Amino acid sequence: MSKILVVDDEPDALDLVAFNLKQAGLDVVTADDGAAALKRAREVVPDLILLDLMLPEVDGLEVCKQLRRDPATSSIPIIMLTAKAAEIDRVLGLELGADDYVTKPFSPRELVLRVKNLIRRRTEPTEAPDQLVFGELSVDIARHQVTVGRKRVELTATEFKLLTTLALRRGRVQSRDQLLQDVWEYDAVIDTRTVDTHMRRLREKLGTAARFLDTVRGVGYRFLED
Repeated sequence: MSKILVVDDEPDALDLVAFNLKQAGLDVVTADDGAAALKRAREVVPDLILLDLMLPEVDGLEVCKQLRRDPATSSIPIIMLTAKAAEIDRVLGLELGADDYVTKPFSPRELVLRVKNLIRRRTEPTEAPDQLVFGELSVDIARHQVTVGRKRVELTATEFKLLTTLALRRGRVQSRDQLLQDVWEYDAVIDTRTVDTHMRRLREKLGTAARFLDTVRGVGYRFLED
């Protein structure tokens, strides 16, 4: 059973989210502030974290940043819960390493679907080749590991799916809308800057190997081979 850490300082919101996740067959642990969230994340190492950004003392952005810096929690998928007006916070959260976001007020059913999709993205087997190698870039799909040269690159579940999707379709341009559908599994059109933010962060992490990721202006992205 997948374990979900839900972090929110509003008791009603915390109870609502926890109830719906439990109804969907998920194990739930909770925290009501940033410090408690960091402690719980390190204690239980959940399969996914639902993180509200508006937290007292240590806010959600700082929690996200610290989780991504800690090797014990760096690969845990994070979905941010944000106020609809807080666009800048959503962008900052994605840049700090969050995998996805859901705006308040939200549909409990949609939230559960997002959670399950992200967990499946991290754990589902794939019929793709076990390993892809392009110059110094090595993508071990079976182990969910990426190395550049001999250095391990820590990617989130979404970053890894984005990289492998482009690599497996190398040479072919992928529109932002197509990537949202295939990587994030969004049927409805949402802000395509989500893709751009993840691509920017992925390029930063890949360093010299970022040359394989090509921007096709006005359309999307493609993976280039040497």
